[in-house]
Amino acid sequence: MSAPSPVIIIARNEQIPFVFTNMPSEPGTLVTGDYSIRGLEHRVTVERKSLEDLLACCGRDRDRFKRELQRLRAYRFRLLVVEASAADLEAGEWRSKLQPVHVMGTLAAWTGQYELPIWLAGNHSAGGLFVERFLFQAARRVAMENSASVAHLAPVASAL
Repeated sequence: MSAPSPVIIIARNEQIPFVFTNMPSEPGTLVTGDYSIRGLEHRVTVERKSLEDLLACCGRDRDRFKRELQRLRAYRFRLLVVEASAADLEAGEWRSKLQPVHVMGTLAAWTGQYELPIWLAGNHSAGGLFVERFLFQAARRVAMENSASVAHLAPVASAL
């Protein structure tokens, strides 16, 4: 019997959700983040930011977002996906007073301070594709570890 396919949970408050083509998805309530896997909501999370959202998190919403980053640390599999490329961030073509060096420095600091992987996806659709792959790999890793744990118990179970 094969394991059921993982199901992506999309936070009900997600403004512009990704469209996933290879895995089923459904809306749900998440404590932290915008995306997870059903049954692994306490171990896997992805936070999505558009360029505009990211700039707000680097500026006026920085303290609030740092609390979110602190909560993300509790997750074994965590990811911040940004719908912009490094070139977009370096170009600094936005209305915010934030300078590119400030934004890039902030991302580098968050990577170190919060042990947070950050994926600069380039755009919304590329972000969705990467998030789908990331969530699949996280679910796969957990399933493999659970399988190894059960296999380890098999000799004990047969003795009982």
